[in-house]
Amino acid sequence: AVHDGVRPFVTADEITRTVKAAEVNEAAILAAAMTDTIKEVSNGIVARTLPRTALRRALTPQCFRFELLRRAYEQVDVLDPELTDESSLLERLGVKVTIVEGSSRNIKITGPEDLALGEVLLKEMNFEL
Repeated sequence: AVHDGVRPFVTADEITRTVKAAEVNEAAILAAAMTDTIKEVSNGIVARTLPRTALRRALTPQCFRFELLRRAYEQVDVLDPELTDESSLLERLGVKVTIVEGSSRNIKITGPEDLALGEVLLKEMNFEL
């Protein structure tokens, strides 16, 4: 399993469901439904609006059979800027990656705005700061 240490709000249930899905399907990632409208842009002009229902925000954990992940790192150009997470490496090998629905609360804390949002989530959870 691969997990971003900057995602402190993942739940035990999300981890368990993702691991179990990978045990059955070889590869599984936690993902959240898109709530924003996503635009594909070309030279500063909207080329098209992507259908939200078909899109998910990739989260972690991402769980894979070890031999698949190792093969991906050995065979795929990990410096390719289009490969932004481990599941994209496996996709490049043709591996079908199962989606496990996760919570939009599983945010990355990478900047001051994220930290402020994280503090709000902690207060909602009745966690003392």
